[in-house]
Amino acid sequence: MPRSSPSAAPPPPHPLGPNPDGRDGWLPDLAGAWVFYSVLPAWPWPRPRFSRIARFASWIGLVLGGLQAMVWLLLAGRAPAFTQAALVIVLGLALSGGLHSDGAMDTADGLAAGDRCLEAMADSRVGASGVQAFAQLLLVRLAALVWLAAAAAAAAPAALVWAAFWARLSPLIAMDRFPYRSARGTGAFHRHHWRGLALELRPSLLVLAGVVLLVAAAGAAGFSPGAAPQSWLSLLAGAVGVLPAVLVPLWLGRRLGSHSGDSYGACVEWVEALSLLLTAALLALLPLQAG
Repeated sequence: MPRSSPSAAPPPPHPLGPNPDGRDGWLPDLAGAWVFYSVLPAWPWPRPRFSRIARFASWIGLVLGGLQAMVWLLLAGRAPAFTQAALVIVLGLALSGGLHSDGAMDTADGLAAGDRCLEAMADSRVGASGVQAFAQLLLVRLAALVWLAAAAAAAAPAALVWAAFWARLSPLIAMDRFPYRSARGTGAFHRHHWRGLALELRPSLLVLAGVVLLVAAAGAAGFSPGAAPQSWLSLLAGAVGVLPAVLVPLWLGRRLGSHSGDSYGACVEWVEALSLLLTAALLALLPLQAG
């Protein structure tokens, strides 16, 4: 079954030159991340640069997850939980252009091929394992969102944002811990411009620091968690996504021996699905609920 591959061609070079040192600031990389990781309209300024876009992928995740959260809220009380969850999942796939789903299918085919792993991942046709992996990802997401709707519906918007954030942070772990499969691969530019995990994580750490400050400020202002338990629980439960964000890229890297653009996409897909599932499970078990 042939399919198109959004990651088949490397991103275009920066119109003003690659400038790997980033002397014109970080905004061009953020603009590049916006273009590369979503189908949203490109910014009129600045011109996108693609050398270090991975560090801003989590920020794009916040935007995409936020859009999914908005649709969830718009459908709340107006559509059955199953329909609500399914439409939110479809929106997520559309917003990313299927970029990461393609990698998840290729990676599944490679894992199932054993010694022919690299050959299977390079094949433009999708195999049975790839189809199964895609179906599993959809079902895990659907199960997680329906579970959230039943157990802690008010937490679902925050869970969607958290999951999209952790999912797009996870390839940074893969880039740091494992070599890239091929110097000529379509995702090799990530490793070529790699500055170390501490630097590449800075944008994501700024987000986490902002969340901590928000919680601290709310506490200092006398806002009691008891007044809105679900809001606080969703904020805290969403942090459980750090577990798959670390474990999935490590597991895939050890199975494959390296990483590639396809396995980066697989990390995004599986971390997002598992983050939603873990958040739903945690909120269902916590004593304070506002389903």
